Amino acid sequence: MKPTGANGPHVFVDDLERLELRDDDRHHLTKSLRLRPGDAFTASDGAGSWRVCRLGAASDSEPDPDGEVVFVEAPLPKLTIGFALIKGGRPELVVQKLTELGVDAIVPFTAEHSVVRWEPDRATRHTERLRRVAREAAMQSRQVRLPDIGEVTDFAALAAHPGAIRADIGGNPPSLDHPTVLIGPEGGWSATERHQLDAIRISSSVLRSETAAIAAATLLTAFRGGLTGVS
Repeated sequence: MKPTGANGPHVFVDDLERLELRDDDRHHLTKSLRLRPGDAFTASDGAGSWRVCRLGAASDSEPDPDGEVVFVEAPLPKLTIGFALIKGGRPELVVQKLTELGVDAIVPFTAEHSVVRWEPDRATRHTERLRRVAREAAMQSRQVRLPDIGEVTDFAALAAHPGAIRADIGGNPPSLDHPTVLIGPEGGWSATERHQLDAIRISSSVLRSETAAIAAATLLTAFRGGLTGVS
């Protein structure tokens, strides 16, 4: 959900009553977007509240509030996409696009046939990177909530979520009855995983993992937003 009735750049702050911009956000507003003192932008706390602000008069000053704090109720159901770890920069692509679409939680996991596996130290660094990517994507797409980027987990943990289901070309049509969708590894699901969890079909084609994650998120957010006749 995005701020309504307000245009311009969008940032996140820790406290909407005590506005403090991060150095990189101030640099982005003033250098990249060329805002000047008095120019308007919106700020959100990442938890559903936002307000209109104006850039402070001095280069080192904080922004001034220019509107009441508005709270936006979280849409229901909560949508979660779990994706099996993939190579290169594709996890960043998945997180960026799912954030733009408005997914509430994004969780990387390892499956039995996963080729990519993150050791603990690497997992911590990658998770921090994914959270930065999510924050930047949420600013760009003017979200008022930051998605929950989970720590790397395993298939069994995600499969235990209420309403969890696998994406598989042989599955049933998707619906909001299954708001947690797991995207498998490039090596496919194991027999054990297939037996453990039912499946939905998100395409009639065999998709790459990152495409499948984006397709699942597009379908679910469209259903939830009433953009189709399906629920």
